[in-house]
Amino acid sequence: MRYLTKSLILFLYFAITGECYKHGHRVRRWAGTGETPKHGTSLSKKPPDVTKSRKMKTEHLLKVDDHDFTMRPAFGGPAIPVGVDVQVESLDSISEVDMDFTMTLYLRHYWKDDRLSFTSSTNKSMTFDGRLVKKIWVPDVFFVHSKRSFIHDTTTDNIMLRVFPDGHVLYSLRVTVTAACNMDFSRFPLDSQTCSLELESYAYTDEDLMLYWKSGDESLSIDDRISLSQFLIQKFHTTSRLAFYSSTGWYNRLYINFTLRRHIFFFLLQTYFPATLMVMLSWVSFWIDRRAVPARVSLGITTVLTMSTIITGVNASMPRVSYIKAVDIYLWVSFVFVFLSVLEYAAVNYLSTVQDRRERKMRERVRSQSLPCTCGISQTRTMTMLDGTYSEADTNSLAGYTEEPIVPEEVQADMHEVSDKPDHMVVHLSVSSESTTTKKKKSLRALNIIQNTHAIDKYSRMIFPGSYIFFNLIYWSVYC
Repeated sequence: MRYLTKSLILFLYFAITGECYKHGHRVRRWAGTGETPKHGTSLSKKPPDVTKSRKMKTEHLLKVDDHDFTMRPAFGGPAIPVGVDVQVESLDSISEVDMDFTMTLYLRHYWKDDRLSFTSSTNKSMTFDGRLVKKIWVPDVFFVHSKRSFIHDTTTDNIMLRVFPDGHVLYSLRVTVTAACNMDFSRFPLDSQTCSLELESYAYTDEDLMLYWKSGDESLSIDDRISLSQFLIQKFHTTSRLAFYSSTGWYNRLYINFTLRRHIFFFLLQTYFPATLMVMLSWVSFWIDRRAVPARVSLGITTVLTMSTIITGVNASMPRVSYIKAVDIYLWVSFVFVFLSVLEYAAVNYLSTVQDRRERKMRERVRSQSLPCTCGISQTRTMTMLDGTYSEADTNSLAGYTEEPIVPEEVQADMHEVSDKPDHMVVHLSVSSESTTTKKKKSLRALNIIQNTHAIDKYSRMIFPGSYIFFNLIYWSVYC
């Protein structure tokens, strides 16, 4: 009974599912019939793949499988002309440190391939994406001097292929490329830079492929919304010429040239105005008293350090070029003016010290030469002549002296007592100071400006600003 029940259950299962075993293999009956499928046939019917059938139809229409597309069109014949036009979408960045630029553009190629011609009653073109590009011949154009480049692939590869019934092909792709640009910074930041993006075939020489601008200068179109923060786009234009490689031959090369002029206002605010203000601030020390040493020294050191910081900040954002830039000339001349203002006070302080020391010595000398026992009048000299023993030469040397016999009161009393023996005679000779003072004035007149510290500051107030204004006139007239 138990075996009968199991057999009945199995029978019902196979009857419902339509499965059975034949020669030890499980087979499935066709729905609605009691037949089993033949060997090699599918177990279920699926609807036809419209995409695959359409693809097969398109490939058959374009005869993709009938030709060898690894060879260029008209292989062995004349060079195939390939027209190019470019639409610049954006100019992303200009790097002075790396000397390169980044540009995003739509690159389009035009050529004719008779192998892709097809019959069409409506004479309409067919458009494909990047999947068909891998099966046909396309120009092998690359960017000369390119550092990095890529085709955009969001959300799919940004590639378009359009084929016309007569065999003309339009191949378009969206590319971002970073290319080198040889920049000259001798006039930085008052400079203009000209960069170029170069296109060339990698494998085919001018005997096999002829690259040309499809519509001349009109082959290059630019979005009007393109703008750069630091540059003004002055001009875009196209050129073409042949490039020669010693090992491979001559190639057609296309150029996208653009000229950029740098905005100066940013550098006026960040570099030129601060440097000028630091130079003017250093002139304030000329109006400070020379005895205020901490004020003048601290002001000079502050301006020198600030100028050093400005120079370092400008050079940090620039490549290490071996020539002098325009901004270097301005900053270093400004630094020299600031440094000279510090040296000016050093000279003033030194000459003031020398003059004070000299005046102190003169006061000590005058104090030591004045004798209170002879007279209280300054600039006098006393000579005592004993026993009348002095020669005529000594008397001649007293020319210019005033002989005034000064006799003290004690001596006068003795002289009244002993009037017949004038053994001693005291003679007071006053030295005329007119000749000595005139000589001193003549000798110090030539050094008056140097030794007079007030005169140094006075002339510095005029010389420093005048020289700096003259430098600015020459600088801006040359570089602007």
